[in-house]
Amino acid sequence: MNILVVGGGGREHALIWKISQSSRVRKIYCAPGNPGIAGLAECVDIAADAIDELKSFALSHAIDLTVVGPEVPLAAGIVDAFEAAGLKIFGPSAKAAELEASKAFAKNIMVRYGIPTAKGQSFTDKNQALTFARSLNGQVVIKADGLAAGKGVVVCFHMEEAEKAIQNMLGEKAFGEAGTTILVEERLEGEEASIIALTDGKSILILPSSQDHKAVYDDDKGPNTGGMGAYSPAPVVDLFMQRKITKEVLEPAVRAMAAEGRPFKGVLYAGMMIHRDQIRVLEFNARFGDPETQPLMMRIQSDIITLMEAVVEERLHTCSLKVDPRAAVCVVMAAGGYPGSYTRGEIIRGLGEAASLPDTVVFHAGTTTGQGAVVSSGGRVLGVTSLGDSVEQAAANAYRAVSRISFTNCHYRKDIAMKAIEKQDRAPRVGIVMGSDSDLPVMMEVVSVLKKFDVPYEMTIASAHRTPEKAALFASSAREKGMGVIIAGAGHAAHLAGAMAAGTTLPIIGVPIDSSALQGLDALLSTVQMPPGVPVATVAIGKPGAYNAGILAVQMLAIADAELAAKLTAFKKEMADKVEEKARTLVP
Repeated sequence: MNILVVGGGGREHALIWKISQSSRVRKIYCAPGNPGIAGLAECVDIAADAIDELKSFALSHAIDLTVVGPEVPLAAGIVDAFEAAGLKIFGPSAKAAELEASKAFAKNIMVRYGIPTAKGQSFTDKNQALTFARSLNGQVVIKADGLAAGKGVVVCFHMEEAEKAIQNMLGEKAFGEAGTTILVEERLEGEEASIIALTDGKSILILPSSQDHKAVYDDDKGPNTGGMGAYSPAPVVDLFMQRKITKEVLEPAVRAMAAEGRPFKGVLYAGMMIHRDQIRVLEFNARFGDPETQPLMMRIQSDIITLMEAVVEERLHTCSLKVDPRAAVCVVMAAGGYPGSYTRGEIIRGLGEAASLPDTVVFHAGTTTGQGAVVSSGGRVLGVTSLGDSVEQAAANAYRAVSRISFTNCHYRKDIAMKAIEKQDRAPRVGIVMGSDSDLPVMMEVVSVLKKFDVPYEMTIASAHRTPEKAALFASSAREKGMGVIIAGAGHAAHLAGAMAAGTTLPIIGVPIDSSALQGLDALLSTVQMPPGVPVATVAIGKPGAYNAGILAVQMLAIADAELAAKLTAFKKEMADKVEEKARTLVP
């Protein structure tokens, strides 16, 4: 196959690095490309938004598949133009790409189709925008409606900051046409994460989770950028959260776009704020993220061309994804002054030495050639990306490679992936064990509760009958790991909770699972009928039992934890308020 990749940044370098590994690929072209890409593909001097020229090139060079990296040509209709000429191209149509090209359109879609998002409104009038921002006490996020290369977002903590941002966008037209309409949203609490999925308009294939770092300085300080680094996986997106995102965000978004007559085919990127068990969508993108693509391509082991073709041909349901279990971290090396003004043409030294390190690739983002060397040509210059057995090890490997590279006024964040490292260092306070993966839908109710109260947990599968040694080891090592209670779920004979109780002095809560013809009554009796001195608590069968098991575990921990006790009090009040709200609806 002959492949054309449109774009010339770090994202496109990473895509071409992965595409070049496909046995089905004969020749790769990239327009316009960069010096890093030139080692893997033939670079063509055509701008990424020169749609007619790109189409003519694809026709004359027998291109079998075109892959579009940046958002601008997608929004301008490159997919529509190529398909009209009979060319196969990976990406959404212009109508579908509006999900990224207009934040006001995306907000409207989310509100209309019940996709969780922040409270917000669109404005073209400065005074109306200021009035709305004041109603939220200045705790807002101001976004340019159109495409602004990832820089059209200002997070405000005070009304003075909101006034400045609104004046900058609507008054001074800082983002030109992209900022003639702005979106003012409530500022959300939580941790940002990204889920990127492939979709053919019907089926969805989720890629590994990732997390971007938008702010230019450490500790998320300073103005937003296109992205100063990323890592994968993001611990905040565990199995529970991934399922929740799929059900509440990705699937509804794909259905919504189809219902609107804008079927979405390509890459659907959901940037979200995650707080405990809640998710809110911050933005949708219609293409691979940059720099998230760099660590993702390092981890994906499947043939990316096969996946892209399946999207184009609407047969994604036939595909699966193979992923390297190791973590990947990308550290962006930027020009000093970015995202403001910066110098270009600085000679970059140490590229070869950094690239020679194991499990490391230096992706070029803003580079060109000059003075007989590779020199800087953009704000984000390089994306140094490494694999590691853990996020911490991957970050260490990436920073080791960064230390080998230098150019004048180079700037990079020193804390990429630190949130993930800190999260992984949290000791589990609750152990969750189930006898089979078929018990997972029930035991996810436990996870939903622990997420709500921000209680770290460890979850595994261990059978009292098939893997008794593993079950015994989990129980005997639980206290040493920091756990204060174990929740065990099993069906049929349901000896798992008892096996746990035999191996530890920690309290055990059993969840009888209704997996037999007796609708869980057999599991209930097996769980609660324990011999004297080896107690197991239980509260109900199935999902209600799992949910209440989570609540009971939190109550046990709260005996010696004032913060958890306060959260329980707030939870009780929240339940009472909901009952009162329903009662009021009965009064005419």
